[in-house]
Amino acid sequence: MPREIITLQVGQCGNQIGGEFWKQLCLEHGIAPDGTLQNLEPATKSEAWQHQMGLDDRKDVFFYMSDDDKYIPRAMLIDLEPRVVNKLAKQGTYRNLFNPENLFIAKDGGGAGNNWASGFRQGEEHAEQ
Repeated sequence: MPREIITLQVGQCGNQIGGEFWKQLCLEHGIAPDGTLQNLEPATKSEAWQHQMGLDDRKDVFFYMSDDDKYIPRAMLIDLEPRVVNKLAKQGTYRNLFNPENLFIAKDGGGAGNNWASGFRQGEEHAEQ
């Protein structure tokens, strides 16, 4: 039975860790930074055996296939301040990997400024978006 995992990357730390997570996942599953599948030869005997036996990895757990045959992460990138999300999804090596519809950056873009009360108030304002 197929299972899907959706990751929520929230705030600076969540998005920085999430960026590294997706980079490693792409390497492990042979997915290029633009979401296309790379044809990689199995690196170990175990991987070669799995490939021969039809036990290929399950990319569909973490990724979904778009109409143009690209793998898109099942991820939501959320932050009140745009710097980290923009670095991942608009400027970095993996900028073509993420779906722009799955990004949320606050319109004022000020962030919480390391102030929990400010972040809580802004979170309430953006909760319905």
